Amino acid sequence: MTRVLLIGIHPDAVDITDPSLPRGITHEKIAAGIEQTMADMRSRGWEAGFCSLRPETAQADVVASLASAWDCIVIGGGIRIPPPNLILFEMILNTIIRTAPGTPVAFNTSPENSADAAARWLR
Repeated sequence: MTRVLLIGIHPDAVDITDPSLPRGITHEKIAAGIEQTMADMRSRGWEAGFCSLRPETAQADVVASLASAWDCIVIGGGIRIPPPNLILFEMILNTIIRTAPGTPVAFNTSPENSADAAARWLR
């Protein structure tokens, strides 16, 4: 079975006041987007996992999630897009490189297209 891991910030830990995030974003909308992408992945017959990060424990969270083997890892836009998260994004990417070498990494543009992002690298 294909296994895909989505790495994202826990919805309650997202600074929804950040102007680089879409207007009208709420913690509830973020949570709903994550649930939708997990359902989309499962509907494709994949085992879907979500590494829910809090900035203060992010590296340990990623390492724990990578204890299992994944066929693709998707890093969510909430990590990549807001400029204050640059160092967090670098840490996550370098942790993946060290902990899961050779595993494809994909990037979504919204929670709704995370499965499409993974599919690009699962062919």
